[in-house]
Amino acid sequence: MNIRKTIDNLKKPFNKGEKWERFAPAFNALDTFLYVPNHTTKHGAHIRDAIDLKRTMITVIIALLPALFYGIYNTGFQYYSQLDVEYNTIDLFIHGSAKIVPMIAVSYIVGLAIEFAFAVFRGHEVNEGYLVTGLLIPMIMPVDIPLWMVGLSVAFAVIIGKEAFGGTGMNILNPALTARAFAFFAYPTYMSGNQVWVSEASNIDGVSGETILGILASGESILPYEPLQMFMGSIPGSIAETSTLMVLIGAFILIFTGVGSWRIMVSGVIGAAITGLLFNVWGANELMSFSWINHMIVGGFAFGIVFMATDPVSATQTVKGKWIYGLLIGIFCILIRVFNPAYPEGVMLAILLMNVFAPTIDHYVVEANIKRRKKRGIKTAVNIV
Repeated sequence: MNIRKTIDNLKKPFNKGEKWERFAPAFNALDTFLYVPNHTTKHGAHIRDAIDLKRTMITVIIALLPALFYGIYNTGFQYYSQLDVEYNTIDLFIHGSAKIVPMIAVSYIVGLAIEFAFAVFRGHEVNEGYLVTGLLIPMIMPVDIPLWMVGLSVAFAVIIGKEAFGGTGMNILNPALTARAFAFFAYPTYMSGNQVWVSEASNIDGVSGETILGILASGESILPYEPLQMFMGSIPGSIAETSTLMVLIGAFILIFTGVGSWRIMVSGVIGAAITGLLFNVWGANELMSFSWINHMIVGGFAFGIVFMATDPVSATQTVKGKWIYGLLIGIFCILIRVFNPAYPEGVMLAILLMNVFAPTIDHYVVEANIKRRKKRGIKTAVNIV
């Protein structure tokens, strides 16, 4: 109650007609972060629900935490594996935190600063959408990418990928993937290769940290990792994308709470599995011969299908559309992996491509339903006559 009174007192200069009215959206962001917004919809049909945008975003953040914590651990593990020294779990978390926490801080500082600036300029409230995006962006980046590149990628994603379309709820592309795509095409040497996926020790000349997909794309068939290591995540890769187990825990949280679409997740796995099986039969190169099951647990496929493809803004909205959308993401992900050796990952481009076509998919699903109902009505009228 004391906190509520303090905020109300501090808010007075930001009220309508007061000195700092123009900056009210920035102050209200703090209020809505601590408390549920005290306003409701005034016009149009609406439903009162216990779930609001803030609770949804917090649920997604909770689902991301297992992958984030493991990413911190794995960053330290990949670093100390290069050194001939003794280490313990605390050492791994300390080093991992020293590399990742600054990236998260830069992401939130740059992204929220831009969000606040646009809110003040446009005179609307700051939405909670960036709470998740600000955490996702560093989680899908290489660990050794310079912080200024993270900040620039965030700025591009927020300004071009989000605010240019009107802000939260209006963007057609997933903002986090937009940031990664910008970094990949603007600074490819920092986003691919065998030295960007692990934190390199300063007292060694080089480090071999190539991803499994990168090894296969180069034509090699012998992998230095076992399937269990791939599933658990003790392999090089983007910060929080390596552990399928941790991603599955996050998927369970999203599905259990109803925040994430299980239809998109399941159909995405089905599409990737079928495509992987067909390529296993073909077996023209190492990526085609790579087991379809292993395709599910390496790279960013699991993380992308759970946390990126299910973005409620950029994904499809209809039930049938979700099945089609997820299926095509899975298919295109494996196709890109197999046929594009310069970019053997695939899931980022697959999701961004389907983000563009999501409205079209929904349109044709709705049109098909309308035609089906018209035919049903005509048949019913004929039977009555």
